[in-house]
Amino acid sequence: MDLYCDIQGQGTPILCLHGHPGSARTMAVFCERLAGPYQTLAPDLRGYGASQVRQPFHLEESLEDLVALLDRQGIEQCWVLGWSLGGILALELALRYPDRILGLILIATAARPVGNHPRPSRLEVVNTGLASLINLVIPGHPWVIRHLGQNSLYRYLLRRHTPVAYRRLAQEGFGAFVHTSRHAHQALNQAMAQGYNRLPDLGQIRVPCLVLCGDQDCHITAQASLETAHHLPQAESRCYANTAHLLPWEIPHELLNDIEAWLSCHTSNLAPPPG
Repeated sequence: MDLYCDIQGQGTPILCLHGHPGSARTMAVFCERLAGPYQTLAPDLRGYGASQVRQPFHLEESLEDLVALLDRQGIEQCWVLGWSLGGILALELALRYPDRILGLILIATAARPVGNHPRPSRLEVVNTGLASLINLVIPGHPWVIRHLGQNSLYRYLLRRHTPVAYRRLAQEGFGAFVHTSRHAHQALNQAMAQGYNRLPDLGQIRVPCLVLCGDQDCHITAQASLETAHHLPQAESRCYANTAHLLPWEIPHELLNDIEAWLSCHTSNLAPPPG
């Protein structure tokens, strides 16, 4: 599939893969900083955003789409940055196409995803809808955050309910949710229902990896992320206090500083990209 892709910057390419629900726009927090010294490629995955489909599909087909995208851009090797589902796809790319991958940056993800999300209450569901709609009109307003957001399902996605995070929710998160297709929901549910577990295979990944997680993440727990780091032969990890699944929107500067420092360390000996 010819994926929609937002491409910015020059230099060594970084393929930026969004989560579920998600879109290329939700990766702006990374592309805004990394584009320049690097070339960022943020696609809408199959069934998401502008890459819509009419037929059901399997997640494995997304891997073929991504390799085709790299081929069209003439990219032989790249870094892959994946958030949540995007991190799972990043691991799969490294396992199936090892010669194409320079290294992995894995955020709020795991090779054996485990969650501990509590059962939502009816009030939380209602407050989520109200918070989302009002936040579209007045993004990041303190009243919305205090009276609705902190008493909604956002309490499980965020631990730091900042205006910056809620502006990201309004500008990028809401649209990504609306434009995530039912086929994308089905593909993810099918994959998870099969008991996804790639821990036994991670020893095959011989590229440097950076694993970042939030200590209060209940969608994919920090323990699951750190377990993944432990099984990767060349991994560094960091767990950030008082953050959850949307930690790139909670602590963008701290997170990006760590990513840039890690990339700088591991790209210093790379040859310039072709062309």
